[in-house]
Amino acid sequence: MASRTEFVTRRAHFGLCAALMAAAPVFAADFRSVTENAAVLFDAPSLKAKKTHVIARGYPLEVIVMVEGWVKIRDAGGELAWIEAKNLGERRTLMVRVKLADVRESAADNAPLLFQAEQNVLLDLVELTGTGWARVTHRDGQGGYIKISQVWGV
Repeated sequence: MASRTEFVTRRAHFGLCAALMAAAPVFAADFRSVTENAAVLFDAPSLKAKKTHVIARGYPLEVIVMVEGWVKIRDAGGELAWIEAKNLGERRTLMVRVKLADVRESAADNAPLLFQAEQNVLLDLVELTGTGWARVTHRDGQGGYIKISQVWGV
């Protein structure tokens, strides 16, 4: 049988672990979108580094790390590269990653279909519903709800 001291020590240890777990940040992916008409991706954080790609305005990128004016990013294809931080903005876009995605009137599979977006189409993110859906708008003004499993950028 454990002594009172051992019991108190175990209880304090358990309490400390629980407090640390509760205080631990929830790590969610951080996405930004390209703000320039054409932005260059590099293989290192320097203008003297090798240029690997050019990407268009609105393309969503996952932020991996930020270092002195540079951002290491992951693109929709999973490739890692560096981009100048000045080329990224807070405005969020999502890119359709399936062949054809349904955009619905509300966040439900049985909601009326408003339109379909083809693969690689960019949609502006209005809000994340927290239910597996995102409210989006298309550049032509149409808006609705899309399953987040069908887009890149969340």
